[in-house]
Amino acid sequence: MTPSAHIAATIEILDLILSGQPAEVSINKWVRSNRFAGSSDRRAIRDLVFDALRQKNSLIKQSNSISGRAWVIALLQGQGVNLDQYFGTSEYGPPKLTVSELNLLPVERESDLHDIQDWLWPKWKESLGKDAENVAYTLKKRANIFLRVNTNKGNREQSIDTLEKDGIISEPHPNVCTALKVTKGSRKIRNSQAYKTGLVEIQDASSQASVLSINLNQNGPILDFCAGGGGKALALNAYFKQPIYAHDANVQRMKDLPLRAKRSGSDIRIVKSENLKKSFYGLVFCDVPCSGSGAWRRDPEGKWSLTQKKYENLLLMQENILVTAANLIKPGGYLVYATCSVLIDENGSQVRKFLKNFSEWTIEEENFLIPNSLGDGFYFSILKKPAKN
Repeated sequence: MTPSAHIAATIEILDLILSGQPAEVSINKWVRSNRFAGSSDRRAIRDLVFDALRQKNSLIKQSNSISGRAWVIALLQGQGVNLDQYFGTSEYGPPKLTVSELNLLPVERESDLHDIQDWLWPKWKESLGKDAENVAYTLKKRANIFLRVNTNKGNREQSIDTLEKDGIISEPHPNVCTALKVTKGSRKIRNSQAYKTGLVEIQDASSQASVLSINLNQNGPILDFCAGGGGKALALNAYFKQPIYAHDANVQRMKDLPLRAKRSGSDIRIVKSENLKKSFYGLVFCDVPCSGSGAWRRDPEGKWSLTQKKYENLLLMQENILVTAANLIKPGGYLVYATCSVLIDENGSQVRKFLKNFSEWTIEEENFLIPNSLGDGFYFSILKKPAKN
């Protein structure tokens, strides 16, 4: 496919999204109807769709009409692309441009300009202060891909060399000793020898940093309380070199964890809700459900699907998880509360609310990372339970 055909396909997919279909559903529907598209074509189209989604509000507000075509025109004009090279140049590309389509409208509201929902913008500014606009701008761009070196199987130097044999170029992260930043060949990762043998896992560097910040001297079993797909459980196992218990309220979310654990050589023990033991664990890690606002570069659709009601429900869920997890920890143990959010309601405010009710607990460490070239936005707080007198 030609670049102009990629643009025509992107327009078609964006029209499906505007009709109310989820992005992944829209992309897959187009792929099924266009089997001739190769893997490189699908990647190029997907990148364009997600570039448009990251800037949905500002681009649509600039457009003269609500359509996939107008959306793409605003996107490409913002990127400084010569549109005459792609519109009206071939039968497989989009039709020729009209003069009126090139006349973009001004974006009036501050929230639209920064591509944050209107109801959320005041909270965004409150949470990020002087960094609010810069972080919003960062989330309009593509995120870097990071790998976690599985120290159960090798080190960073071995991983870099093994990846390079499959055409994947990576470099050490400057701040996170297990992390590699992929600079070339990211599409090849899942088929690489390093990935298939469990030498590396795909995991953001900020997420890795939260695990590496925990004191290695832990007294008792370790539980990943909101395990999901198991990325944290695998990282905890590699770091502590001991079995990790994994639990999730929705057991189905952990369905791939046994296979991932086997591939990485990790001892992960899945625990159902009825088998959780109170005052038993020396460390409980809670990477709680959240807005995902620190990682909206990777999930731009999540930025637009978050409603005020969903947000309020998430805050209640986070409160309940903190209290439940606290009761699982034995005296002198630790609780790690983490989110991939940049919003203070989900981060420091939740921890302070918890400490009002559990006043004898103390904060051992607290860290907030904004999204940038070195990783996603991430918050974590390490809390200590008082020892028995």
